[in-house]
Amino acid sequence: MSKLFIAGELHHGVGTLAALKDVKGKRAYIVTGGSSMKKSGTLERTIAYLEEAGLETRVFDGVEEDPSSDTCMKGAAAFAEFQPDWIVGLGGCSAIDAAKTMWIFYEHPTTDFDALITPFQVPVLRNKAKFIAIPSTSGTGTETTGLAVITDREKGVKYPIVSYELTPDIAIVDGEICQTMPAHVTANTGLDALTHCVEAYVSNIDDIFADVLAKGGLEIVFENLPEGVNNPANLVARQRMHDASFMGGLAFNNAWLGIVHSLSHQVGAMFGIPHGCCNAIFLPNVIRFNQSASTKFPDLARLVGGNTAEDLAQAIEKLRSDVNNIGSIRAYGISEELFEEKLDYMANNALIDPCTGFNPRKPTVEELKTIYRLCFEGAVYQES
Repeated sequence: MSKLFIAGELHHGVGTLAALKDVKGKRAYIVTGGSSMKKSGTLERTIAYLEEAGLETRVFDGVEEDPSSDTCMKGAAAFAEFQPDWIVGLGGCSAIDAAKTMWIFYEHPTTDFDALITPFQVPVLRNKAKFIAIPSTSGTGTETTGLAVITDREKGVKYPIVSYELTPDIAIVDGEICQTMPAHVTANTGLDALTHCVEAYVSNIDDIFADVLAKGGLEIVFENLPEGVNNPANLVARQRMHDASFMGGLAFNNAWLGIVHSLSHQVGAMFGIPHGCCNAIFLPNVIRFNQSASTKFPDLARLVGGNTAEDLAQAIEKLRSDVNNIGSIRAYGISEELFEEKLDYMANNALIDPCTGFNPRKPTVEELKTIYRLCFEGAVYQES
């Protein structure tokens, strides 16, 4: 028996932010990042729609990229004072992931953060509040996933918190909200959505719904990401990329991910490389590494005009180049000496990352180190 996990309600299409006018409740706490949502007017419209629905609102802003556990605890304390019955994550994945984690500690203030690192250990939520996710970037799919990624800055590690309790009650996927997203962010997040589609399709969990969503999302990314990067005013491309992000998120919420994410989590936390950029560096070589353990890569290759896993890897490398993303860790300005110094630590953490358990091929630490070194240089993985 299988079960499909999805946001309770999905509103998608240009202008669907207005669905907030129909929310029933008393108080809403909006969690957002820096100033982009304020500058674009989206925060003001969100507040106005919620107030039109009769809700008193407050805003927790300033969530940083790769949100820290400290930020999440501060937000939970603010929630405890205001007692919202709706929590609204508005902005990029950092804001939404932080809001999810704040929600956990608002409802269960004595929860041990370290215990949440083990998958599916989040206590039952919705005793105090429900959750609305409104993404401004088209990549993570966090608006429909039971996942939040939080960074421990002291340890230099990203921790995925995995639980279906975190799946939002309402998702609003409005392409107009991401119209002001810069080109490099559009590229990074779009390649993140692509990675979700590939990893969900070949994961060791067989789910026909996830497969269809992953294939559809991959096609949309290849057809629309270059246009979204080069012509940001094209709302059709914006909305389609936003929808592809949701589709990829829904796919991996039910089939989960693999070692592209395990590897990326460490590099992102250690060196500050954007998550989608990391994924795009690792994805082609991980496809090459995994091809011996999965017969499904040719299915995806045929969607982009190829026939083999190698064709798929090369198509992704071309797309990465077409949207001006880098192809190596070195190109981000990381020195070889520093990378080698951190390599053992990152590889060991990648091995125990929750995503590794869903990879079609079980890696060793030495194999992960090999992939890391090749991707540092931008070299091609080949079986020895």
